[in-house]
Amino acid sequence: QVHLVESGGGEVQAGGSLRLSCAASGIIFSVNLMGWYRQAPGKQRDLVGFITRTGSTNYADSVNGRFTISRDNAKNTLYLQMNSLKPEDTAVYYCKAVGSAMTSWGQGTQVTVSS
Repeated sequence: QVHLVESGGGEVQAGGSLRLSCAASGIIFSVNLMGWYRQAPGKQRDLVGFITRTGSTNYADSVNGRFTISRDNAKNTLYLQMNSLKPEDTAVYYCKAVGSAMTSWGQGTQVTVSS
């Protein structure tokens, strides 16, 4: 299994930036894809974006051009750089790892964007 721990959440004003981190430990070589999701109060958990083993990225339309996913393989850490934040970006952000025989979620980190 892969254990994931998110960090970096907090409160920021609209237009500001935050960088989330997701530290992974465990059977890292089994991971094929890692992604970020978010869940606002009363809403379903939605995909923010993901990065594949080869480094390809894909983003939801709502964040494309504002958010960037990257990773540091040496540190086994996934990042989500969030710029030009909007109040509607307020949510709990989760990291997810997917392998051929496993799926793991982090515990989530709260991001609050005030207007």
